[in-house]
Amino acid sequence: MRIDRRLVLIGVMLIVLSMTMATQYATTKITYSFAIAHPSSADIRFISSDNSSDDGVRILRVTNNESGAQTMTIEFGDHSPNSWKNYTAVFGIVNEEGFEVSITHMNLSGTNTTYLSVWLHGDRDADYGGEGAASVKVISDGTASYTSADTVWTFAAGDGNVNTMCADGDTQIETSWDTNSYTQFSLNDANNSVNSTSDFVWVGVSLNVPSDAGPTGSVTGTLFINFKSSTDT
Repeated sequence: MRIDRRLVLIGVMLIVLSMTMATQYATTKITYSFAIAHPSSADIRFISSDNSSDDGVRILRVTNNESGAQTMTIEFGDHSPNSWKNYTAVFGIVNEEGFEVSITHMNLSGTNTTYLSVWLHGDRDADYGGEGAASVKVISDGTASYTSADTVWTFAAGDGNVNTMCADGDTQIETSWDTNSYTQFSLNDANNSVNSTSDFVWVGVSLNVPSDAGPTGSVTGTLFINFKSSTDT
């Protein structure tokens, strides 16, 4: 059977054309937006409470409130060897997200971390003495007590109002602006945080300086707070 060369040429051209069109490239555009907020005004925000023994300013503070430098730090002050002190409300964490958010664990890095133990608890002015529904020891003598597989505290959904927090899903507690620490703060002792019910929690720190500790100047480190959330519902 003889095949017309013109048909063969057309067939070859079709094969080449199909091979050329097999790979396709496209470009589309989707816009995005987000805002960079002050740490006391973010969706998960941090508020101060206790004062530092160093200068009477809130322990939690923004040392430079200029735009681009608004990071938070914790200043405990000066402590002597063989001393122990509980700060029951070093700072508070408030959830303003429209859904539940949980803390899985917390951990420390830095120098002399063994001097520090950290608690999550509900009563701002109460001295925590044990673990239970109202208080959880998340760091013990510098060592994390939990991991990313755990859930140690759950915040109720927030309302997006960075001037209030809520203990019971109804009562709004005002958080006010402190001009010395450049943070929102609260001294409210009437409304305790309840795990899974409130949209805030208090962070307490036990500072235990051993008797053989020598003067070291500034002791510095970083406290990591690890969150998780699900929006499936």
